[in-house]
Amino acid sequence: MASLKEVRNRITSVNSTQQITKAMKMVAAAKLRRAQDNIIQMRPYARKLSEMLSTVAAGAELAGDSPYNQVRSVERVLLIVVTSDRGLCGAFNTNVVKAAMTRINEAYSDQARRGQVEILAIGKKGAEAFARRGFKVNTTFVETFTKLSFNTVRAAAEEVMTAFAKGQFDVVEIVYNEFKNVATQIIRAEQMLPIVSAPVDPTVKASNVNYIFEPSEEEIIAELIPKTLKIQLYKAVLESNASEHGARMTAMDKATENAGDLLRELKLVYNRTRQAAITKEILEIVGGAEALAN
Repeated sequence: MASLKEVRNRITSVNSTQQITKAMKMVAAAKLRRAQDNIIQMRPYARKLSEMLSTVAAGAELAGDSPYNQVRSVERVLLIVVTSDRGLCGAFNTNVVKAAMTRINEAYSDQARRGQVEILAIGKKGAEAFARRGFKVNTTFVETFTKLSFNTVRAAAEEVMTAFAKGQFDVVEIVYNEFKNVATQIIRAEQMLPIVSAPVDPTVKASNVNYIFEPSEEEIIAELIPKTLKIQLYKAVLESNASEHGARMTAMDKATENAGDLLRELKLVYNRTRQAAITKEILEIVGGAEALAN
């Protein structure tokens, strides 16, 4: 049985840990509110932008001339893996890494064996995980969450788009956590490049409306395609950011509860140990008194 001093030290240690987890939960909750507002505002914009591109390109072959729409034989693959910079957020990062590895093993196992699968890490945890697994990792944008902004993500998207247009990669996919609620994140794997055309609903009749394009149809499509790709990546990063804070808030809440349970158990152990020590001292006194009396 542990001594009273050891139990007291453990109680102090657990109590300090509980205070830290409570503070981290409160910080995560405050950050979650801002991140949640950002992604809720972004979703309709991203959806409408994609719809605009589909509407403008419908019935026209102009979108097929884009360098971002060229379908090639898949030899070189780039996976954009969005994780967090810090831990203490449950299985948030582990789930993303597992999903990316599953995607590689199922769809790009041959390319992986030839060393033609590269990882663009957004978040330190993903970079560290894939570096340990022997993948070539691009860490240029690993600290995106340090100062998250559209300009930072846009720079990453432009680098990826330029590499694809030059033929350095044949397919680009994004793996990230989609925010559903505080306790739930959904793993998503989306193809970014080449652009996936929206499926045509055969039950919907084509519109006979003649659009008047200003400045021109070519310029509008040339502007919409890059912007849609940048928004797609920015939306994925915002989803991951909100998911991270939700996962950390949940993890810290659970840690605080576990610390409380452990404190109750330790206090019971402390009281039992203290009672046993007092009982032992009483018995020693009684035994000494009886010895003196005899």
